[in-house]
Amino acid sequence: MLPTYRPNRRKRAKRIGFRARMSTAGGRATLSRRRQKGRHKLIPVR
Repeated sequence: MLPTYRPNRRKRAKRIGFRARMSTAGGRATLSRRRQKGRHKLIPVR
């Protein structure tokens, strides 16, 4: 049986990176909320 989680930095960045978030209205809203909350990092880094 194959593992369900196969880490891939590029794929992850494409999906949930900063540019990916900025490309949709919902993603920009997410960043805006995180800024309002005072998050030190807007995007989780792995």
